[in-house]
Amino acid sequence: MLLMSFHSQLFAQEVPKKNFAYFSLEPDIVTNYLGTSARKLGYIRVTIELMLEDVEYLDAAEHHSPLLRAATIDIFGRQPEEKVKSLTGREDIRRVCLEQLRELMKKETGKEMIKDVIFTKYIYQP
Repeated sequence: MLLMSFHSQLFAQEVPKKNFAYFSLEPDIVTNYLGTSARKLGYIRVTIELMLEDVEYLDAAEHHSPLLRAATIDIFGRQPEEKVKSLTGREDIRRVCLEQLRELMKKETGKEMIKDVIFTKYIYQP
């Protein structure tokens, strides 16, 4: 019994859960990416949701959304067709977006703020 009581007290003192929030980069990101040759471009449309560390960061995300959009457009514009089309390439692009957006928010606000980047729609056309 004593062990269960201690166990209950230990879990009662856990760190409070974070209050995550989601912010949409609206409208969708629409840009071109590098095609198979220098004369050919592909088209991509992506809906991006940012998972924020706390609901208190929503105002900062809204304020900096033009910067975040510009960064993601730049990232997609530099991607080769093979990367855009493959699932592993898509994941690589998502991780690059996460790292760069965190870095931008850290530079602008002093906090990374972004927990994750989620692609909810991902359409490409060669």
